Amino acid sequence: MRRIAVTFTALTALLAVAACSDQAQQSGGVTGSGSNTGGGVARPSGNVMSEAERLAQMQREFQTSVGDRVYYGTDSHSLNADAKATLDRQAAFLRRYPTVMLRIEGHADERGTREYNLALGDRRAQSVKEYLLAQGVASGRLSTSTFGKERPEANGANEQAWAQNRRAISVIAQ
Repeated sequence: MRRIAVTFTALTALLAVAACSDQAQQSGGVTGSGSNTGGGVARPSGNVMSEAERLAQMQREFQTSVGDRVYYGTDSHSLNADAKATLDRQAAFLRRYPTVMLRIEGHADERGTREYNLALGDRRAQSVKEYLLAQGVASGRLSTSTFGKERPEANGANEQAWAQNRRAISVIAQ
C-alpha cells in the first residue's frame, strides 16, 4: 500500500511539473504568492524535493537573505534599530510565504539563575512576536519558546560570548 502511495505521489508531482506554464518554468517552477502547499518542489534535474528538503532550503534562505536572529543588551528584551530592521525583513518574508509558521526561541547568556534566564528568554521571544504582530503577521503563525542559558551560541565567560548568546532566533516551523 505504501509503495502505491509513493508511486502515486511521484506520478502526481511529475504531472504537475509537466503541466507547468512557460512562466512557471522561467521562474524556477514557482508562481503565485510564493507559498508552496504541495508535497514537493520540482528540481531542475526532474527529481522531487521532499518536504524536509524544501523546509531546509527555505530555512537557509531565511537565515542568509532575511536574518533569523536578533540580539539584545544585557538584562534587556528591548529591540534596537538593527533588530527591528531584521524583523521588518522577516515580516516581508512571511507576507511572501503566507503558509510559513515561525517558532521564536528566546535565549540568554550564562549569567543569572536558570529561572531568571528562562524568564528573560521568554520576554525576548515575546518581544519579537509582538513586533511581528504589529507588522501584520497573524498570531496563529507565530509560537514562542525559551531556552534561557541552556543552548549557548558561543562558549566563554566574556562579553563577546555573552553578546552572541543574548538573542532570539526565528525558526521556520511546520
